[in-house]
Amino acid sequence: MKQLLVRSGKVFLKEVPAPVVGPKSLLVQVDRSCVSVGTEIAGIKMSGLPLYRRALKQPHHVKRVVQLMRDQGVARIYKQVKGKLDAGLPTGYSAAGTVVAVGAEVEGFAVGDRVACAGAGVANHAEMIDVPVNLSVLIPETLSFDLAATVTLGAIAMQGVRRAQPTLGETVVVVGLGILGQITAQLLSANGCRVIGTDVDPRRIAIAVENGLDVGINPKDGDLVERVIKLTDGVGADAVVITAASASSDILAESFQACRKKARVVIVGDVGLNMARSDIYAKELDVLISCSYGPGRYDVVYEEEGADYPLPYVRWTENRNMQEYLRLLASRRVRLDNMLQEPFPIDRAEEAYGRLSGEGEKPLLVLLKYPPREEAADRVLHLGATTPVDGRIKLALVGAGGFAQGMHLPNLDKLKDKFDLRTIVSRTGLSARSTAERFGVAKATTDYQAVLDDPDIDLVLISTRHDLHADMTLAALKAGKHVFVEKPLSMTEEGLDAIEAFHAANPKGPLLMTGFNRRFAPAIAAAQAAMKDRTSPMIVNYRMNAGYIPSDHWVHGIHGGGRNIGEACHIYDLFNALTGSQPVDVHACTIVPASGHWRRDDNFVATVRYADGSVCTLTYTSMGSKSFPKERADIFVDGKVLVLDDYKQLSVTGGKGGWKSLTIEKGQLEELKALAEAFKGGGQWPISLADQLSATRVSYAVQRQLSE
Repeated sequence: MKQLLVRSGKVFLKEVPAPVVGPKSLLVQVDRSCVSVGTEIAGIKMSGLPLYRRALKQPHHVKRVVQLMRDQGVARIYKQVKGKLDAGLPTGYSAAGTVVAVGAEVEGFAVGDRVACAGAGVANHAEMIDVPVNLSVLIPETLSFDLAATVTLGAIAMQGVRRAQPTLGETVVVVGLGILGQITAQLLSANGCRVIGTDVDPRRIAIAVENGLDVGINPKDGDLVERVIKLTDGVGADAVVITAASASSDILAESFQACRKKARVVIVGDVGLNMARSDIYAKELDVLISCSYGPGRYDVVYEEEGADYPLPYVRWTENRNMQEYLRLLASRRVRLDNMLQEPFPIDRAEEAYGRLSGEGEKPLLVLLKYPPREEAADRVLHLGATTPVDGRIKLALVGAGGFAQGMHLPNLDKLKDKFDLRTIVSRTGLSARSTAERFGVAKATTDYQAVLDDPDIDLVLISTRHDLHADMTLAALKAGKHVFVEKPLSMTEEGLDAIEAFHAANPKGPLLMTGFNRRFAPAIAAAQAAMKDRTSPMIVNYRMNAGYIPSDHWVHGIHGGGRNIGEACHIYDLFNALTGSQPVDVHACTIVPASGHWRRDDNFVATVRYADGSVCTLTYTSMGSKSFPKERADIFVDGKVLVLDDYKQLSVTGGKGGWKSLTIEKGQLEELKALAEAFKGGGQWPISLADQLSATRVSYAVQRQLSE
């Protein structure tokens, strides 16, 4: 399918694999999409800035990148960031089209329904989009795709009006009469308000007046504040809704000054927020921010999982705002007739954006249209014909997220003599294609089944969300594919039991390896060499200073499974590797937090006793400083003390050996080498099935005790 992307200050089209419908989503063939004049043009301009200037404007991203560079090396992270930017970024967040597939868990929609869709990264300018159910609404029969495609802009305007809480007869000023301001003014008029609109463009004022604006003011024609005060008999406006976009804070100051005492000022647009206390104190003004489309925005449970807020308690969610806006359009209470222009075909998108960013009169509203194309539904994209290389492991990577791109793919690139990476699978077509191009892979797809059906694939490397691991692993094993799956192997005991049952029924079946990389780290190899001839059990004290992650982060949710199952399983496997034994007893104890800030399930101590008499303890905490090293282990055995310092150093006291590195080396490269050797020799798995199962079951035992 064709998708519009942004790179280096320009837009361009790219052919990418079409998405697969998610279980809680709709697959929509787009008919129209609406260009957000303010937001998208700002994003295009940002993409044209040099990296250092973009960094100055987005310091929160820089902080994360710097931390990754410390952990993984400057060159690797720089290549990862540059590769993502060079591939282009998706744009668009408002579209309308026809449902062509319905997710298994979706109710209330059917194939053939006409729907309007919202969401950055979701309702993109693309021929096909996969849209969560709460970001989709049915289009009234009498409403055209042209009008319905503005649904996101309408919902944003509606949420701004709701934040203002207007009442019949109030005077409200709308600052900025772009498309958001135009819709806002009409919504306020429909609410029984007297509306004053202001903009520096007289054409926009004229359009708003034609659509029912009571008074239009051009700031160039005189003092805005003075005119508003006169129009309100010296009282001032009851409310101001700011829909303009400007880095200046003067807009905010003028809005305050135009208000009466105890008025409301609602900020919808992106304006400077430097406020003078004197402007708001004496009048006791309420300053309100309007968050996008309404309640539910940025809530993963609402937007991605489809969990609605009960109507009696949250009357107007983002989805209900979208529905109401379309109803007002259909009833012509809101009109866009004098702003609509003939849509641009997607192949002429560059021309459309040129109209918005060039000189001369700029349209208020730009639509893109998508002529039907049979190829738009293709989920597999062939980027080049390559013949499999004999003697190498033919591999498909499933899940091209940050970890895969930052760790697995560079390592596979180093091991080209062992692995033949043939296919990239990702949830989004753009991610699949851009990753495939970056690493010279011949095939990109969004369809996991296509990999399972491909006879040229020997090994599937699964690096997706945690909750998908077990089902994907089992499907691949049943398809006769060998599997390397990132931890955790399974988030549930049912999933793990199914994998164990498969291997019990197929003892000579495909190889399975969970990405428990720490046992392969050079420091651990040095530790095992130093303990090679041990004659007694060992005591291991392992500390993981994991760092704080907010409770609403995906790691703690249904996709991540929590930090014990999702990360601490690494250490339970490491205990297996160090002892060479199997766990016989697990005891866990957690903190009793005084507030909801600290979680019980990422602040605990777990002790595992092994059949050989060894005792291993993990202290896992999120309460420490992130500036302190993350991982440390003290191993006591046979009169020796081995100290592992954050996978940069191993020291041995009372014996020989040790290891040191300038960077953190946790064994990701070495585990792939071990996997390749297992293929070459056709013998013992790099990690025994018993170890993979027991490490995962220890995490379940710990989780049960943490929950009690």
